[in-house]
Amino acid sequence: MTPEAPIEIVPYDPSWPDRFNQEEKILRRALAAWLVGPIEHIGSTAIPGLAAKAVIDIMVGIETLETSRPAIAALADLGYCYFPYRPDSEHWFCKPSPAFRTHHLHLIPLASPRWREAIAFRDYLRSHSQIAGEYSDLKQRLAHEHRLDREAYTDAKGPFITRIVGLALQERSQFQKGA
Repeated sequence: MTPEAPIEIVPYDPSWPDRFNQEEKILRRALAAWLVGPIEHIGSTAIPGLAAKAVIDIMVGIETLETSRPAIAALADLGYCYFPYRPDSEHWFCKPSPAFRTHHLHLIPLASPRWREAIAFRDYLRSHSQIAGEYSDLKQRLAHEHRLDREAYTDAKGPFITRIVGLALQERSQFQKGA
């Protein structure tokens, strides 16, 4: 396995949405046969003002993991490296390499809880700047503590993400009841 680059959190870069938009156009053409939902910009680079790893996270709505398996080869042609991370809930890719990443790509069934949770988390941080600030502080501390261990960094963020997803889904449910 190729060694991974250290985790580095950088200030928000206003070019991140444009970088997503450029990649989204490429992915829309390459994944047309498997696309059943939107292509979403998720993760910290999708939150205006939030410090982040300079990696554009992209989530693509597919029908099922099985029917989208041929997309793995199509994405390899675009320079995406497949890795069976969370293989029961998504097809996960990075680009251009595990050692140096500019993009993460998640093919996730549109009807899955994972899809709803990722959108809920992103939207909650976008509309609650104080919570986004807490997340930024947490990420910077964890990046320092787990600089060379991405898995430990990701796991350590888990309780915060779970708590915020719960709040986001609860808020969404209350809004829908009131609508």
